[in-house]
Amino acid sequence: MPDIVLATLNAKYIHASFGLRYLMANLGGLRDRACMAEFVINQQPLEIVEAILAHQPRIVGFGVYIWNVEQTTEVVALLKRIRPELIIIVGGPEVSYETEGQEIVALVDHVITGEADVKFAEVCRALLNDDAVLEGGSDSSLPKVIAAELPALNSLAAPYDLYTDEDLKNRVIYVEASRGCPFTCEFCLSSLDIPVRAFATEAFLASMQRLLDRGATQFKFVDRTFNLHLPTSMGILQFFLDRWRDGLFLHFEMVPDRLPEQLRDLIKKFPAGAVQFEVGIQTFDEATSKNISRRQNLGRLEDNFRFLREETGVHIHADLIVGLPSEGIESFGRGFDRLVHLGPQEIQVGILKRLRGTPIVRHDDEHHMIYAPHPPYEILSTRDIPFADMQRMRRFARYWDMVANSGHFTSTLKLLWQGSASPFAEFLRFSDWLHLKLGRTHQIALHVIAQSLFDFLVNESALDHDLVATTLEADWHRTPSRAALNLRGHHMAAKAAGGGAKRQARHAGTPAKEQEGREVPA
Repeated sequence: MPDIVLATLNAKYIHASFGLRYLMANLGGLRDRACMAEFVINQQPLEIVEAILAHQPRIVGFGVYIWNVEQTTEVVALLKRIRPELIIIVGGPEVSYETEGQEIVALVDHVITGEADVKFAEVCRALLNDDAVLEGGSDSSLPKVIAAELPALNSLAAPYDLYTDEDLKNRVIYVEASRGCPFTCEFCLSSLDIPVRAFATEAFLASMQRLLDRGATQFKFVDRTFNLHLPTSMGILQFFLDRWRDGLFLHFEMVPDRLPEQLRDLIKKFPAGAVQFEVGIQTFDEATSKNISRRQNLGRLEDNFRFLREETGVHIHADLIVGLPSEGIESFGRGFDRLVHLGPQEIQVGILKRLRGTPIVRHDDEHHMIYAPHPPYEILSTRDIPFADMQRMRRFARYWDMVANSGHFTSTLKLLWQGSASPFAEFLRFSDWLHLKLGRTHQIALHVIAQSLFDFLVNESALDHDLVATTLEADWHRTPSRAALNLRGHHMAAKAAGGGAKRQARHAGTPAKEQEGREVPA
């Protein structure tokens, strides 16, 4: 039986925990005395407890994040009731800041704040009496909250060999070439990081080669600024380009206003849909950007978008945030329209979250920022967006994801704001109408969305019945094997296609030229 169980509750099965694999890889001599146990947040807490205790561990370490802290707290409370002597250690972003008053912190024996890759093993050795001393203190004098020193990245053991064949086949494979962020956006934990630190490129690419050799096809880079250091970015892109095979898919987070010619030339060589860029714009409003200490060159950003849409097959996932200090609905709407005109395939409308430790709290008084007291700590109202309007924007974000980002209704959406100067205003009108009709934002079948779009466009927007039906039916049948949809008479329900790269594929095939003017993202 292992002495140490490394555990976490993932949001979904498809997300393989990167943090657990780093901890496991860096346990050194304790690695043979440890195991990993991954769960998902919708599992019953007692089932999780039973699975952990079946290992009869002496120490359990949990990775704690904004999406799993409530469920993890319940699991920890049950473990302590059943086995009070069990040593429980937690770490992760959610418990690395503002530890005072957190229920989970009160329940556990130790909290490791910061990057715990090396510190976790050090603490475990002390607790298991393998080391007499930990940073000047005996194991019996370990403090409850233990700050981890920043590890030297090139001394860390890589975690990539801990991805199983099952992981490579069915789960998202996370990789990183660097840590940290050079920017200071106040809503983001990365604003607290020191400048970017990079792993040795040669060793990193050797790890990527081993994953490729084992059949890995989807690589999600968690680097916050993949295109910050040009030689490294070009080296990684060239590495994958030289080894390209059908089915490979690369996801990067990129700085939106930094795309020099050398990088452009490489990006153009990748097949359509093979690369996804996640582009954090967050706001187009200059006063709001200044409030949150965000720097970006909007002229360069727009030029880079035009290049990516007109000259490459890159799938663009762009982010905007609702509820930033000083930004109201009108300002957000102008930014949304500006982004729609740039033509990203997906626009993620996020609601501002008050992450623990972030300096965004300095605006609370002036801008009347009121956040929910429980995870994910979303903004409830601001000076510029009262609660009722914030609820409208939550519904807008949810319906936009279902209708636009899903890729199921790319042609039909163009009808929604045909002849209007503001896609935002028209979709908000649809969102308000849809909520009035359905009274919910979840558990809505795809055929219900299709029928609702038809009803709205024909009855509320007075568009031609046959035009709307023909357009919707064409969208519907772009997915193979989908049941018949006949809006001129009757329709049949059908199961939506799956996620992952399939979602990106649904956006493929729409020429960039169709994105000009007021057209919908393809």
